Amino acid sequence: MWRKVSAILIPSLVAFGILAYMLWRVWDDLMVTIAHIHPLYLAFAVLICALAWVMRGWRYRAILGGLTVRLGLTFSTACILLSQTANLIVPARLGDLVRIFILKHEGLATYSQGVSSLIVERIFDVVTIALLGLLALPFVIGTPEWFLPLIVIPIVGGAAFAIFLLLTGNSHSENKYLGIFYSMLTEVRAVSLSMRSAFVLGSSSIGIWLMDVLVCAVVVMMFGESIPFMVIMLAIVIGNLIKAVPITPGGVGTYEFALAITFELAGMAPATATVIAVIDHLVKNLVTLVGGVASLYYFGDWSVNLMKHSFWEGLSEEELHEP
Repeated sequence: MWRKVSAILIPSLVAFGILAYMLWRVWDDLMVTIAHIHPLYLAFAVLICALAWVMRGWRYRAILGGLTVRLGLTFSTACILLSQTANLIVPARLGDLVRIFILKHEGLATYSQGVSSLIVERIFDVVTIALLGLLALPFVIGTPEWFLPLIVIPIVGGAAFAIFLLLTGNSHSENKYLGIFYSMLTEVRAVSLSMRSAFVLGSSSIGIWLMDVLVCAVVVMMFGESIPFMVIMLAIVIGNLIKAVPITPGGVGTYEFALAITFELAGMAPATATVIAVIDHLVKNLVTLVGGVASLYYFGDWSVNLMKHSFWEGLSEEELHEP
């Protein structure tokens, strides 16, 4: 029990410590900066963020469609919102398992198909973010040397994984665990490697992440800052690539730190950079939380038990092997 509790408590304390340090170092200027918050800009940022979640639901529906799993847009969007809400609480992105359990509970997909859908979604997210970062990097002067490998490694990794999928073909094995592995590779290949699926998932992923950048751009405008769109894009890229490493629940703390540092490198005042980074992530997390609560009502009480199952028990090898 203590190990499970500490797995939540320790990363949460790390997130709190990072945020506390960021706010402490600019506290004198922080109140003046916050006074410039305008409700109209906030409302616009919330609307864009909400639309981005619908786009995520549409893309997830398309991914599952490639696995012959048919479901509505509301259902797919609710699945994502609930799992991402869980990720704001539990570490190591264990909230992603909620989707797998919901799909299985409703008899829509096997555990293997659920895992495969997550793999495809994650690959397209990380590679798309990195490609946007590579596009923005030449327009931003004075970036640290570690920015380039942070961006290039996911692109190389994504390309290597695609080649691996092509080379493995229709491999199979009598070994139970290798059989599961090859089955998921087949599912991932079926969803992601055709020209049509690559175009649909790739273009929708670009749209999703450009809307994520646009949310931050609106927050920047709210404080009257004049900063190039490419700088904002690079900040979001670095923030999300660092956030992909599950150090804290939902990347809280590490995401804000990465954004603030990138904005400061572009010449923004530390207090303004900090409050923009905090508000950008706060807007996105609050929209996620509201959507997650609505999804709980949409699915019903049984979804709460599935959320607990995703953290306390996880996905066992026996479950993954179930047809």
